[in-house]
Amino acid sequence: MIEKRKKEIENVVLVGIITGQQNEEKSKEYLDELEFLTYTAGGKVIKRFTQKLDFPNPKTFIGKGKLDEIRAYIEENNVQTIIFDDELNPSQLRNIEKVVECKVLDRTNLILDIFAQRAQTSYARTQVELAQCQYLLPRLTRMWTHLERQKGGIGLRGPGETEIETDRRIIRDKISLLKKKLKAIDKQMAVQRKNRGKMVRVALIGYTNVGKSTLMNVISKSDVFAENKLFATLDTTVRKVVIKNIPFLLTDTVGFIRKLPTQLIESFKSTLDEVREADLLLHVVDISHSNFEDHIDSVDKIIDEITPENEKSVKPTIMVFNKIDQYSHEIIDEDDLVTEKTKAHYTLDEWEKTWMSKMNNNCVFISALKKENITEFKSKVFDEVKKIHITRFPYNDFLYQEYEEK
Repeated sequence: MIEKRKKEIENVVLVGIITGQQNEEKSKEYLDELEFLTYTAGGKVIKRFTQKLDFPNPKTFIGKGKLDEIRAYIEENNVQTIIFDDELNPSQLRNIEKVVECKVLDRTNLILDIFAQRAQTSYARTQVELAQCQYLLPRLTRMWTHLERQKGGIGLRGPGETEIETDRRIIRDKISLLKKKLKAIDKQMAVQRKNRGKMVRVALIGYTNVGKSTLMNVISKSDVFAENKLFATLDTTVRKVVIKNIPFLLTDTVGFIRKLPTQLIESFKSTLDEVREADLLLHVVDISHSNFEDHIDSVDKIIDEITPENEKSVKPTIMVFNKIDQYSHEIIDEDDLVTEKTKAHYTLDEWEKTWMSKMNNNCVFISALKKENITEFKSKVFDEVKKIHITRFPYNDFLYQEYEEK
C-alpha cells in the first residue's frame, strides 16, 4: 500500500464550503490548514474555491454550477489534482471525477498520503497501511468504473461485481492480517513499557507542528527529526532525561489535527498508549497561531476519544505555550475609541491573566527554537516530576532536601 513516490510538484486547487456550522472565517482557516497539508504532501496550491451552502450536495458535495466553474479552471491552468476539505463518500467521489476528469482527493485521503510518506518504522507503516485499507474498502467501486462501458450479453453479465467482491475479500483479509500484526507489536511494546520500571513517565502532546520534537531535542539533548511541516514525526520516541537530580522518561508522540480521519484514530490508538500510561502530560501549544485555543480543544477531544471510560482521570498537565518569539498582536491606538479590543489585541502578559491564570501556575511561555525561558520550563517540570517521584521512591527524600538546601 505504501509506496515511495518521486518528489513531483503537482498543481492543486482546494475546495471548501461555508455552512451554518462552518462560517466564512472558519472555512478560510480550514483551507489555510489544508494548503499547509498540501505543501507537506508535495503539492502547490494555485487556486481556492468556496461555496455557501445550507448543507453539502449529496451527489457532488458542491453545486453543479460551481463544479462546472472548477472544471473550466483546471482545463485552462493544467491542474492535476482537486482536494476537498471534507471527507467525500464513494458516490460523491465518483460523480465529481466524471465531471472534472482529473484526480480528486478529500482531506482524509491527503492526510493518509502524508502519513504514508512520513512513516519510518515497521510499526508506523503497518498502522498507516491499516488505515489506508479501511479507507479504501468502501471506495472500491470507483476503481471499476471502466466496466460500466462494457455492454451486457452472454458471458458479460456481472463481471464488475465479481471483480469488486474479489478485491473486497482481499482487502478484508489484509485488514485482518494487519490487525494481528499490530496486536503482536503492541504486546512487545507493552513489555518494553513494563521493563522501564517505576521511572516517572512524561509525554509531550499537542497539535501537529507546535514544536514538540524541537522541545524534546532541547531538553533531552537528542536528535529527533523536526521540520516546519505537518506530521513531521509519526514514530513515538522515548528518551531518558535528567533535570537537576531526578531522572524520568520523556516521550514524543504524533501530533493531532482537526478533522483527523476516523481510520487513523483507530489505528493509532495503540501508539497513544504512551499518553494514557504517562504520569505527567506536557501539552505543547503554538501561542503564535491565531486559533491556538481551538487547537487545545481538538487535542483534548481526541485524547478523550482514545481513553477508555474506566481509565479516564485528570492527569497532571503543564501547558507549554511555545513560539513566543513568533507571537504578534494587533495594536490599538490610544486615541482610538471605536475599535473593540478582542483576543487579537492581547499581549502575552494579558493572555496570562485570562483563563491561564486559573491553572495553578501550571503554564509556561517559551521558545524552544530560541531556547527562551527553558530554565523556568525545566523548573516546573522538575517540581511536578518530583511530586510523583517522591511517592515511588520515598527513601530518596534526603536527596530532595539536600538539593533544596543548596
